[in-house]
Amino acid sequence: MKINIEGYVSPGFEKVKAAFAANWDGYEVGASCAVVHRGRMVVDLWGGYRSGDLKKPWEKDTLVNVYSTTKGMAALTIAILVEEGKLEYETRVADYWPEFGANGKEHVTVAQVLSHQAGICGVSEKITIADLYDWAKMVRLLAAQKPFWEPGTKAGYHAVTWGYPAGELVRRVTGKTLGSVFREKVAKPLGADFYIGLPDSEMHRAADLVGPNHARVPQIQNPDARVPPLYAAALLNPSIRPFKDASSTAWRKAEIPAANGQANARAIARIYGALANCGEIDGIRIISREGIEHAVCEEASTNEDPVTGSPMRFARGFMLNTEGGYGPNPNAFGHGGAGGSIGFADPEANIAVGYAMNQMQVNPDDEPRAGLLVKAVYGCL
Repeated sequence: MKINIEGYVSPGFEKVKAAFAANWDGYEVGASCAVVHRGRMVVDLWGGYRSGDLKKPWEKDTLVNVYSTTKGMAALTIAILVEEGKLEYETRVADYWPEFGANGKEHVTVAQVLSHQAGICGVSEKITIADLYDWAKMVRLLAAQKPFWEPGTKAGYHAVTWGYPAGELVRRVTGKTLGSVFREKVAKPLGADFYIGLPDSEMHRAADLVGPNHARVPQIQNPDARVPPLYAAALLNPSIRPFKDASSTAWRKAEIPAANGQANARAIARIYGALANCGEIDGIRIISREGIEHAVCEEASTNEDPVTGSPMRFARGFMLNTEGGYGPNPNAFGHGGAGGSIGFADPEANIAVGYAMNQMQVNPDDEPRAGLLVKAVYGCL
């Protein structure tokens, strides 16, 4: 599909624009891509459409749900509170939130819950999409939940539930929601267009997600793919439909710190650009280098995650580079989201990448569109 790519690339980064445009030879609908190098935005591109009917153009300030790319922003928020002395990674969650210690979770630390080791990747009670918007109910269920494994003995991706203990810890020590603290300490100071809980005033900018089954160019999927043992517990209770659920006003307004951030690539890259540059960009410091180093300390790793089936390396909320997803440097860190969005920082190269789109990945066996962009970025260095 021929589309107009808008924005700019600095000299030397033309390969990124070519790779971005090439994604529409496949099934891309609308997307944005941005790169920050040494504190300077060197790529800022967008193109395509905000909806699957190809009628509304993707604009410079278009926002889209970036699913678990949100977790990186929540992890940064907690890292800032740790640096301020309001939280400690090695302290037990129950010391801040006594109810959480039920059913064998009394010794789970903040670091363990952030690194997906707490064993609460789902809840046993059947819940609905509406329940995800009910903060009090979700934190009550997770506090009472019996772990799916002995906490601390292994890690398994807490796809949606991760955000509730993270957010409740923030609420317990600040009296504010995680989304509001993130806005106050990260997004607003940096002028970054990233929201965890989208206000009504910005709702008109949000793009609709397009699920894998509604791709513009249908792809062959593998019906025999093996389902990991805890996939259903983490991702099918409830099952979140991209358009009907995750594109709704109720979803966008709620705060689900694991999964419902609304952003564009420019905002993602700017925030990670600060982290790649020792916590500062354009003279604005949001965290110290030491604070970043504490946040990206590796806590656990697995060759086959029981929820995703993939190899993963877990830090304290951030994901550490695995299989080159964040480029060639093993110390790069960030977070990707279901369907393909991504954000990461590579302090060694002082580079950050953001990518946000509305067409979710159709075939998990295909090379991710973000991966093609990352290769192009490093091919420019």
